[in-house]
Amino acid sequence: MSVKILRGRVLTFLDEPQGREDHGCYRYIEDGAVVISDGRIVMVGDWNQRAASHHAEGEIIDHRPHLIMAGFIDPHVHFPQMQVMGAYAGSLLEWLNTYTFVEEQKFMDEGHAGRIASAFCDTLLQYGTTTAASYCSVHPQSVDAFFSEAEKRNMLMVGGKVMMDRNAPQALLDTPQSAYDDTRAGIARWHGKGRAHYAITPRFAITSTHEQLAMAEAQEREFPHLHIHTHVSENHAEIAQAKELYPNYGDYVGIYEKFHLLGPKTLLGHCIHLSHRETEVIAETRSVAVFCPTSNLFIGSGLFDYERQHERGVRIATATDVGGGSSYSMLRTMDEGYKVMQLRGQRLTPFRSFYHLTLGNARAMSLEDRIGSLEPGMEADIVVLNSSATPQMQLRMETVESLEQELFLLQTCGDDRAVVETYVMGKPMKSALAA
Repeated sequence: MSVKILRGRVLTFLDEPQGREDHGCYRYIEDGAVVISDGRIVMVGDWNQRAASHHAEGEIIDHRPHLIMAGFIDPHVHFPQMQVMGAYAGSLLEWLNTYTFVEEQKFMDEGHAGRIASAFCDTLLQYGTTTAASYCSVHPQSVDAFFSEAEKRNMLMVGGKVMMDRNAPQALLDTPQSAYDDTRAGIARWHGKGRAHYAITPRFAITSTHEQLAMAEAQEREFPHLHIHTHVSENHAEIAQAKELYPNYGDYVGIYEKFHLLGPKTLLGHCIHLSHRETEVIAETRSVAVFCPTSNLFIGSGLFDYERQHERGVRIATATDVGGGSSYSMLRTMDEGYKVMQLRGQRLTPFRSFYHLTLGNARAMSLEDRIGSLEPGMEADIVVLNSSATPQMQLRMETVESLEQELFLLQTCGDDRAVVETYVMGKPMKSALAA
């Protein structure tokens, strides 16, 4: 039996913060211990009182004075878009047609898909992200590359082959039947293998015909336990085109509603320009609105209305949306999320930000029984954060007087340099990359 004992300041969330004074939503231990055995957490508690019994058998890793938290979770990202980041364009559809669709054609080549998938997994680990829900390309080999590289690192990942049978270059088009067949084969090959979770992935309504969405619906009925991953209401031009292609469906969300693709494991990227009816449908079906602030600002799509959706009971997650997003860092994502809400006259507290990065995103992905918090029995995906990682942060830390202020500093000024170590199932991964 392999035992590790991580010592440091331990922070884990118990529930969603209900305000700045809600100290019951988290557990903080100034000098804490996280005991890991065979990839799972077996104990979390005070160093002196509860870790002593494990000293003789365990490897002690002293991370003081750093913060030990559950690993970050990114519920909406595109691994084939790594080489698209920072590409200049004026709007979403221009960006897709000019850069993204061109880049994704390269994933027909297995060698290219494998190289980018490997770089993607390593990059996530450098930034403290241990789980992601990623789109692959239309090519089945991109799915194989994605899950193969995740399996090598023992990462819990969600992904699937994009379904796309219109409004894209010919080299990126499948058919309703081939999309169904390829997805079914991918499910059989990968879902439940190790820590892999397959997602049914119609890219968005614009790139799928009625027949293809009907095939996705049939697949959802066949595999109701799988995630569904798609986009909705990101951009005004996109919304207009979706309504033109589906003129009898009422609104954009109504398209997915009619094909029974909404539900507790449906991840809806963006959800910026929703009508009242669409918001109510997303809430009633327990679908997840995924807030992608860096992407929304970079592409100029609009400002997500967090408070409106939260007040109406919509489940909300937060994500990078690389490569529309401009950073792999979930810390940078929450910094931009804070700014979006400021522009709307809303307030995102530091504790709510870090709740989203961990337990909140785990709940949104229906994975909270496995990841997202530091509790006995949970899989030991963990990040260690240094709030004095840069000279700027170190100087600010001289005046920080509370945990809330420290978290806000990490969110505002932190990036991969603030990530001391990333553990996957108890194995240190970031330091191994640097070795």
